[in-house]
Amino acid sequence: MNSCVENETQTEFDFDIKQVFDLVAEEVLDSENCPYEAQVNLLVTDNEGIREYNRQYRNMDSSTDVLSFPMLPFETEADFGLVEGHEADYFDPETGELLLGDIIISADKVTEQAEKYGHSAKREFAFLAAHSLLHLCGYDHMETEEAKVMERKQEEVLGRLSITRE
Repeated sequence: MNSCVENETQTEFDFDIKQVFDLVAEEVLDSENCPYEAQVNLLVTDNEGIREYNRQYRNMDSSTDVLSFPMLPFETEADFGLVEGHEADYFDPETGELLLGDIIISADKVTEQAEKYGHSAKREFAFLAAHSLLHLCGYDHMETEEAKVMERKQEEVLGRLSITRE
């Protein structure tokens, strides 16, 4: 797994965001049986930055905690077979890695929500990363049953990494 992580904020966490992101990404991709080396981009911004992206790409004029931009048009969650025969569309020609997509996380929301829910910023960041990575693997939470599946998968990933609500 290869990630490009950029933090455009002045926020400094007590953990290495790239290291935590890569751990979570590897665990999600392993748990979803991704058969390819993959590439994911992460941008950490602030509330105003994510609000602008949310307005630009989703026509929603509000800040949010995380945005996901999947590259693969999954019809079934984590069915990576859809890329077969379409390698030119879904793989980086230089590295051969599967292009999963882009993620934007608000550092402000990480801090706010960690305080609100009474756990560490690391746990909140890892939770948002797992959530977004599952979106990149084709999962959604528009329906109650879909939300339950995502919640269970997120908690399983964080549990295996021992990133729990302290």
